[in-house]
Order: sequence, then structure tokens, then C-alpha cells
Amino acid sequence: MFVVDDVLISDDVVEAAFSCNLSACLGACCVQGAAGAPLEESELSEVESVLDAVRHRLRPDALKVIEKEGVWEELAPGHYATTCVGEAECVFVRYDGPVAKCAIQEAYHQGKVSFEKPISCHLYPIRVRQLGEFEALNYERIDICAPGRKHGNRNGIGLAEMLERPLKRKYGEDWYNQFLLMVRERREIIGAQIEPEGGKG
Repeated sequence: MFVVDDVLISDDVVEAAFSCNLSACLGACCVQGAAGAPLEESELSEVESVLDAVRHRLRPDALKVIEKEGVWEELAPGHYATTCVGEAECVFVRYDGPVAKCAIQEAYHQGKVSFEKPISCHLYPIRVRQLGEFEALNYERIDICAPGRKHGNRNGIGLAEMLERPLKRKYGEDWYNQFLLMVRERREIIGAQIEPEGGKG
């Protein structure tokens, strides 16, 4: 583990090859788990504000949940998440064939809203945990993301590089540049290599 400013980073983040492969995983992280997408307190008003812009994209079952429960819930004091259809299917999911997609993100890319999606979703499969005064970044290695690990290995893409945009969004460009420098230094120290399958030859 190493530290960039007040952020602790697991060595798993350094060593992991990863690149999301939506056509293979079918957006499973949006519909599986113990609850909806974790939300920072500052994001509660954001998910409320995008509802009118994405309402027409949402499924009838999701709209029923939203009408009854809203778009977020407090799971424990200070811990929030999007509400769900069933146990874990985020209310902002829409389906494109078998693929679960984020209605908020689609609206963002079309210029309809300024909020891209919850930062927890953007950073996944990294999870942020609070450890005293520090935030800790841990790689959540789960079965549904196996296609992402395979795709990253095949193409020589590291988790640290794949998550450049969301990490800059959360911590800023200067922080990310310092983080990436330390990641590369640590890869040299521990001998971790992010190369396409079959090596360089």
C-alpha cells in the first residue's frame, strides 16, 4: 500500500490489468450486488436533478420504485445509495437488448445533463473506503468483472490507466499525475508488468 496526499492505494490497483468489456459482462455491476450505487452526500441532489431528463428512458418498474421511495436511500447513517428494482438493480438502469446501461450516463453524453453518473460507478471496480483521516482505494475483484480482467490482459491496459478520467474527476489532474508516476515506479519495484497477452514479442 502507498499514499498519494491523504489517499491510501492498495498494491492491487498497481498490479491489476483491467479494461471494461460491456459486451461481455452485459453491465452486471449495475444490476448485481447488495444495494444500489453508493452515493456521496453531495451527489444526492445531483441524482434528484437529473430525473426529469432521464425519466422517459427508465423502465415502468423503476418509475414505480421512484414514485414510492425516491431515487436514493440512506442505508445507514451517512451511507447512501440509489434505490433499486428488487435487491440490486439500480433504478437508473435501462436495457439495450441484454446489456444494462446507465440512463444518466447516456443523457450526459448527449449533453442533456451535466452530471455524468455517481463517482462510485465511474471508479468501479475501485471502491473508496474511509479509514480515519484517510480515504483508501481498493480493487474489488469479483467474478462478474472477469471479462474486464481478460480484456485488460489481452490489450495491456492497467486498471490505473483505465480509470484516468474518474480519478481525475475525483482528485484532480495533479493528483492523478503523481499517482500514475508512483504506480509506474512501484510496478518496477515489485516486477508487475501490464503487457498484452503473449508479451512484447
